[in-house]
Amino acid sequence: MDTPARLRKNNCLKYIVVLIILSLGSLELPLSAFGEEKAPNRVPKIDSSIKVDAVLDEEVWDKALVMELKYEVRPSENVPPPVRTEVLLAYNETHLFAAFRAYDPDPTQIRARFSDRDQLWEDDWVALNFDTFNDERRSFLLVCNPLGIQADNIEETNANSSEWDIIWESQGKITNAGYQVEIAIPFSSMRFQRSDEDQLWGFDAIRSYPRSVRHHIGLFPRDRDNNCYLCQTEKLIGFAGVIPGKNLEIDPTASYALTQERTIDDGISGPFNDSRSEDIGFTAHWGVTPNVTLSTAVNPDFSQVEADASQLDINTQFALYYSERRPFFLNGIEYFNTRLRTVHTRTLADPRWGAKLTGKEGGHSIGAFFVEDEITNYLIPSSQGSDISNVDKKNQSAVIRYKYDIGRSSNIGMVATDRETDDAYNRMGGVDGGFRFTPQDWVRFQYLYSVSQYPVEVLEDEDINDQPESEFYGSAFDVSYNHSTSGLDWYGVYREMTPNFRADLGFIPQVDFRYSEAGLGYTWQEDSDNWWTSLNWGGAYEYEVDFRSTILNRGVGSWFNFSGQRESYFNLYGRTGSRHYDSKEFDLSYVWFEYGFQATGDLSMELEFQIGEQIDYENTRKGNQFWSEYDIVYQFGKHLSTSFTQEYEHLNVSGGRLYTANISYLRLVYQFNPRMFVRTVVQYVDYRFDPTLYEDEQSLRYQALFNQFLFSYKLNPQTVFYLGYSDYSSGEEEYVIRQTNRTVFAKLGYAFVL
Repeated sequence: MDTPARLRKNNCLKYIVVLIILSLGSLELPLSAFGEEKAPNRVPKIDSSIKVDAVLDEEVWDKALVMELKYEVRPSENVPPPVRTEVLLAYNETHLFAAFRAYDPDPTQIRARFSDRDQLWEDDWVALNFDTFNDERRSFLLVCNPLGIQADNIEETNANSSEWDIIWESQGKITNAGYQVEIAIPFSSMRFQRSDEDQLWGFDAIRSYPRSVRHHIGLFPRDRDNNCYLCQTEKLIGFAGVIPGKNLEIDPTASYALTQERTIDDGISGPFNDSRSEDIGFTAHWGVTPNVTLSTAVNPDFSQVEADASQLDINTQFALYYSERRPFFLNGIEYFNTRLRTVHTRTLADPRWGAKLTGKEGGHSIGAFFVEDEITNYLIPSSQGSDISNVDKKNQSAVIRYKYDIGRSSNIGMVATDRETDDAYNRMGGVDGGFRFTPQDWVRFQYLYSVSQYPVEVLEDEDINDQPESEFYGSAFDVSYNHSTSGLDWYGVYREMTPNFRADLGFIPQVDFRYSEAGLGYTWQEDSDNWWTSLNWGGAYEYEVDFRSTILNRGVGSWFNFSGQRESYFNLYGRTGSRHYDSKEFDLSYVWFEYGFQATGDLSMELEFQIGEQIDYENTRKGNQFWSEYDIVYQFGKHLSTSFTQEYEHLNVSGGRLYTANISYLRLVYQFNPRMFVRTVVQYVDYRFDPTLYEDEQSLRYQALFNQFLFSYKLNPQTVFYLGYSDYSSGEEEYVIRQTNRTVFAKLGYAFVL
């Protein structure tokens, strides 16, 4: 067992490393190292407003700031673009107005479809990217396709992006000269510093122009030897005295579900039993300041509008990761990001109420939430695998995240989490930071310490490996170095987690390891009219041991990446080495390959496969694996979208084929207009086993079928109406596939913005 004394002794070196990094981080680079200082562009303030119709005939646009996108930045490097694009900006006391004139020599080639929010990335599109705090650490991205379909994200300097749904207006129109987009953004939806004086914002306007290749066009040339994109943006000046209103939003929701379920015992189907649920709840957001938001939720809506896509869960060593989809947790999620996944809100299964505070003032960022959850989930990690347990007990969970900006682009932060039940707890806290020593060099680190106590139900669970019966302690440490240029890149990573480290509010499926990795690569770029536009080659070495010095993993790998015409790409990776599992060591080699291209403006295809040696984790032996996945997306005109995904895997061992697994996923969406769609999802799972090759009892076959039909009407991300039906069927060798449950559900939500 890890004791506090032993941890303190083992962590001395980590403390020294952290202190060295902090000391170096205090060395401030001159501003010229990140790019030249640019004269700001003044955004005019006007007294009138606009009608958002993409016509651009209002007086506002005669007075607006006009900027031309003069540079293709990808795949060609800082050359004149193939098409001309203008962005226009103005504002009044309540709104920021923007418009694009996107010229095109052949408007019939413009890719533009009706779709739901955030589903426009295969189309032509234009985007506004605002660094409203001018801190060059994160920016707010608003995107429109030529029909005015919206997407929005928060982009961070570490290349992470977070979902961000705000209320804004947009409209697009295809013309004889190309297309036009008109946008109105309420200041009440934006985040920025409040000031009676002029504000300075970083800004980029982007056009994505997909033809034989996808051209990305921007306002300024990109220095690829400076990996700080936001340090190079244009600057906007203006917005003096802008006040984002009361900044109060109340989102009541009502949902209803009728579910019928039945059991199947020895092939005999029981009767369907009805259950109904009616939920009334609300979420409220209050801008305590223009930059700090307090959110509260009572019985928040977590209805089954978006179902998780199935993942192959045969022969997996660790728990599968599922992303968060629930609006209450997605809003402001970027404030809780750390290098290690210390906060993963999917661990909160059935919250009854919650409160959250997020925001930034000056160089200080804060995120905190408090939630009461009806069910307590446990992800119990080890060096060899992870177990899952659920306890029917309430818990109170709290997270606090703080980050402070240092200099031009460095930061230091802390995170603390706490989850308590009546007889168990997990408390975790630590520090982290990121320091940019040159425009090409980053160092990031994180150190964490945890104190935990498991409940009786987990300790007595026979399906879980023995766990400490009394309070136990653990730590985690991660440090990485990255050097990135237009040609040569290299990196190094060291990470360790002691056997008893736990982060119950995060996603940590493995502990008891020390992991090291180092690698380098080189990139070649060509202009967009060449048959290839980008090549990258590199290699890496990795080495991993547990805390008893048993080698868990070691090997070398190499990759080659290609991009070319028709938006084509292929990625090749090969690895050879050894892995340790269940007291045995296995020599393993495999090759992974991915290929995709845009066959036409309406058809895209992607193929991915892996072939080589793999461990049979169920029976502790080596086998030969083949895995593949292909995706086909086809657009029928502007309204109907279809996609089909097929995932296949088999594993052969001595004696024959251990299993064959298939997952098929079909999605059909008819988008009537930007607000309304109908969607059908069909998902089929088929696993086949050879029971004679298993040491323990194993069924011959498993099948599952999931169907969902959904009608959606959405005025904005919070004002929505959903009506849907879903059912689930399953079967094993004893009986054919039969329906086990079916549900009719409805949800109504409305956003009151004050």
